[in-house]
Amino acid sequence: MDLEILFDQLKDFEGLELKPYRCTSDKLTIGLGRNLEDNGITEEEAYYLATNDLDNLMDELDQNIPWWDDLNDPRKRALLNLAYNVGTPTLMKFKKTLEHLKNGFYTEASEEVLRSRWADQVGRRATFISEVFKTGVDD
Repeated sequence: MDLEILFDQLKDFEGLELKPYRCTSDKLTIGLGRNLEDNGITEEEAYYLATNDLDNLMDELDQNIPWWDDLNDPRKRALLNLAYNVGTPTLMKFKKTLEHLKNGFYTEASEEVLRSRWADQVGRRATFISEVFKTGVDD
């Protein structure tokens, strides 16, 4: 069966919405009429979406802080973890933390990230990222 024909039909009747919206039954919906409230997403879909988000973030980091690729893998993952949580525009406001990381002052970067309002909001995540910045180890 040619599902492309069905996709065209679904797009015609359901529309294609790339951001969540409320359907006529007041259900949170996305895409080609995917009812998120009743169906949610699968674990596979969650990892697929996160992979796309991480690919985009890595491109943004390459453009905005090209030196990030010089960090060891755990520190790269910690920076990506932070960017995943706050987005690149907000990450760029962590000027002192980024400057310390860039210059290899990892203890200072670790301490600086904990001074942020973000750290107060996320608790354990900030402590983890701070420790990875400091030690260069995440396992």
